[in-house]
Amino acid sequence: MEPAEKVLRVALLLLMGTELTQVFPANPEDGWQVFSSAQDTEGRCVCTVVAPQQTVCSRDARTKQLKQLLEKVQNMTQSIEVLDQRTQRDLQYVERMEVQLKGLENKFKQVEDGHESNTARQYKAIKAKMDELRPLIPVLEAYKADARLVVQFREEAANVTALLSNLQEQLGGLDYQDLNSRVANLEERLRACMQKLACGKLTGISEPVTIKTSGSRFGSWMTDPAAPPGDNRVWYMDGYHNNRFVREYPSMDDFMTTDNFTSHRLPHPWSGTGQVVYNGSIYYNKFQSHTIIRFDLSTSLISRTRQLDFAGYNNMYHYSWGGHSDIDLMVDEGGLWAVYATNQNAGNIVLSQLSPNTLQIIRSWTTNHPKRSAGEAFMICGTLYVTNGYSGGTKVYYAYSTNSSTYEYIDIPLTNQYSHLSMLDYNPRDRALYAWNNGHQVLYNVTLFHIIK
Repeated sequence: MEPAEKVLRVALLLLMGTELTQVFPANPEDGWQVFSSAQDTEGRCVCTVVAPQQTVCSRDARTKQLKQLLEKVQNMTQSIEVLDQRTQRDLQYVERMEVQLKGLENKFKQVEDGHESNTARQYKAIKAKMDELRPLIPVLEAYKADARLVVQFREEAANVTALLSNLQEQLGGLDYQDLNSRVANLEERLRACMQKLACGKLTGISEPVTIKTSGSRFGSWMTDPAAPPGDNRVWYMDGYHNNRFVREYPSMDDFMTTDNFTSHRLPHPWSGTGQVVYNGSIYYNKFQSHTIIRFDLSTSLISRTRQLDFAGYNNMYHYSWGGHSDIDLMVDEGGLWAVYATNQNAGNIVLSQLSPNTLQIIRSWTTNHPKRSAGEAFMICGTLYVTNGYSGGTKVYYAYSTNSSTYEYIDIPLTNQYSHLSMLDYNPRDRALYAWNNGHQVLYNVTLFHIIK
């Protein structure tokens, strides 16, 4: 890796992967930048980030070593200061001792030059001086020891300083508070970036994650993409016809690990597996009819019913797996949709956007894809994606964009782990595909391609 292009990879534990074009300032010296991202093998969103030059991520192992060395140098500096104070204090004693030793030397000289009569008197004076000097001897020894220790510390500090200089050249700046602030700012900018990534083009689907194994071969399960924060209830509907009971689990954890649920009885049985919970209501196709019902889950009352004119029902235009799947309701970033077929469109898929409140059709699009040849379908960002089948080797191979009223054939593999898909819906809040696969409730992570302008 070039020193001028140190790369920080930040893994965001999100239920999607993304690919980004340039998002932040173009000059690497101006700040952190996000250039692109992709989904890793574990289904996490991995963003590639280019940091400014001469900086270092404080989470790097080498940086921890550098920080430890810096603390060591600081501790040594404090020790050297303490020792310096001691040696300065002891130096005063040494200076006094030098003066007294010079005086002693003069006394000896006087003894050599003096008369014998003065010998006894001079000896007594010399003995008195030696008694004064004797306590200074251990002080001098301690000073010498401290001096040696100071030298050792200075040598070690010099070695550590050299090592730090090398690490500085490799890792860059040493302002940890500034770096931590930069990392926090980067994470905030990445979150803001993800909020902008509301829509994109499907480019990949992860391996499935099995949440639970329960129920019959056919069914549907979902969470409310318009639920307020903290509302993580799971809704569970077993079977594809002539059933009225909907299970409500308090959370995904309750759904996965317990049988703690509340049961809601619908006024009419449902048909197929194309139900959806949206903004506190469940929308479903009434059994053996082309009637759509909006049922308020908080009041247990029907809020609205409306017939989907000309829509086939009762296994007239079902998905290839059958199961009264004539009318499929779904939600994406743009709202509520209905996928069905009509005689007027020769049994090909018709796509209608519905008002969540009145169930009136806002606008419809006719496609050239036969409804009975579709395995399953789901909406992401105004584009309808269709699978080539429901069992065995499965892939998403057809996409119809309502934004451009055009279609294209694509090739996105979809791992069909349990060999029978009877429900496949996208949740824009979780940015994941919910699936019912042969009695298994499954989640798929999706990878979307985004361009931020």
